[in-house]
Amino acid sequence: MDRVFSGVQPTGNLHLGNYLGAIRNWVKLQNDHDCIYCVVDLHAITAWQDPAELKAHTREVTAAFLAAGIDPSRSIIFNQSQVSAHAELAWILNCVARLGWLNRMTQFKEKAGKHREKASVGLYAYPNLMAADILAYKATHVPVGEDQKQHLELTRDIAQKFNNDYGVELFPMPKPLILGTATRVMSLRDGKKKMSKSDPSDMSRITMTDDADTIQKKLRKATSDSELLPGQEVLDETGDLPEETRQSRPEAYNLLGIYAALADKPLAEVLEEFAGAQFSLFKSALTDLAVASLGPMGSEMKRLSADPASVDAILSAGAEKAAAIAQPILAEAQDAVGLLRF
Repeated sequence: MDRVFSGVQPTGNLHLGNYLGAIRNWVKLQNDHDCIYCVVDLHAITAWQDPAELKAHTREVTAAFLAAGIDPSRSIIFNQSQVSAHAELAWILNCVARLGWLNRMTQFKEKAGKHREKASVGLYAYPNLMAADILAYKATHVPVGEDQKQHLELTRDIAQKFNNDYGVELFPMPKPLILGTATRVMSLRDGKKKMSKSDPSDMSRITMTDDADTIQKKLRKATSDSELLPGQEVLDETGDLPEETRQSRPEAYNLLGIYAALADKPLAEVLEEFAGAQFSLFKSALTDLAVASLGPMGSEMKRLSADPASVDAILSAGAEKAAAIAQPILAEAQDAVGLLRF
């Protein structure tokens, strides 16, 4: 069976974009894949974190996994720092990866900005740790968004160079897993901005901890426009929504896209259903759907957050299962390199 690895940083305040863009898809993968899902707390500390908040956010992300439907009896759920093979293999891969490869990583340039000399070494070497995350389990597939494709390509380069340098066939070439059309979730206050936990307005996003009343309030106040909703005529010949069209009514198309994603329907079907409808009617339907889909998750997350011992027990059991897979693979890498083990 194909093995999938993916992870989320414990930065807290997961929102609808995180759920629709990643976590919901991970739930579906459990049906026919061997899945390993990690809260990547070592990645989080590439930038300074408040220690107490980091622990709380690690539990919160774990609660989000569970509330969304990731089943610890079918998938492995753990936090990265509790499986030492990640850090140990990362050092070996640091010695395989080339500076030139890392210098081409666009995410470092974006995150470090103009003050690159003040960025942590961890932020610079982050892609090598990501490679270790994947290769420590000989994962065959990795769900990726547009911003992670370059890192997965680097992982493949590192795996290939390791195999060539040491004359082994230890690491597979992990493949990107593209899970249908990506859901673009924009701010509820400004359809031209991505939904973000850093937006100062809490009304701009639906978080995974929001209860039914909060979801209803946020969607009721979401920015809309006064025109009737469009039909399928706005789609191009391939059934896609042209960017120029999207930008002409960003709030309308954002909410239509959210409805399509929550209903698990193509946008064309949603446009046909609501063509010519008043925005108020559509908003009411979207609110009902969102409350039914997301409200129970918010309630379950709050229940789990009130019982941190049960969350910790799942992480501990998951770390034990993950280590049982990763440790022998790390040992193979150490033997290949020539490190003396006792």
